[in-house]
Amino acid sequence: MSTILTISGSPSASARTGVLVSYVNARLVEAGHEVHTVQVRQLPTLPLLTEDLNDPRIADAVTRVLNADGIVVASPVYRAAYSGLVKALLDLLPKRALRGRAVLPLATGGSQGFLVAMDYALNPLLASKGADHVVRGEFVLDNRIRPELGDAALDPEAALAVLAATDRFTSALADVGYRRRRAATHLRPAV
Repeated sequence: MSTILTISGSPSASARTGVLVSYVNARLVEAGHEVHTVQVRQLPTLPLLTEDLNDPRIADAVTRVLNADGIVVASPVYRAAYSGLVKALLDLLPKRALRGRAVLPLATGGSQGFLVAMDYALNPLLASKGADHVVRGEFVLDNRIRPELGDAALDPEAALAVLAATDRFTSALADVGYRRRRAATHLRPAV
């Protein structure tokens, strides 16, 4: 099907955002997609912050974004804003890097008040990178994610909401893929 890249701003794999990323990635694999993840915390700090595209790990992360059919961006919310790690990686991308790709924003946070970060911080950041197919994402409260439960880490209500977001994303991937194929056939010279 499609190649998906998940950009995780989680501070660790066992943190709530990391658990959410694992849950979403598993659902996308079950749907038949090829899923890869860039754990921004594992990128070298100095090259990331100085925008050193000559660093092989930074260059690889940017190339993965540019080659993906769809992008999942997952971030914890701190003080009503996304993770600085996520912003640092997205800042490395060309201005229209997300154009023509389905994008699913996901966020976790400790308070319902942080929900505004999706509309007023994360979505505008994605739009600034050309995202024109942003699917309505999901904000999951920290207390709805219990990492110690493994596969059942999301409470039932949160799991349903995230599954619905994942389904919307899968539909958008199909739509974007159809548009790309259609545009490619219209651009071919007649034989």
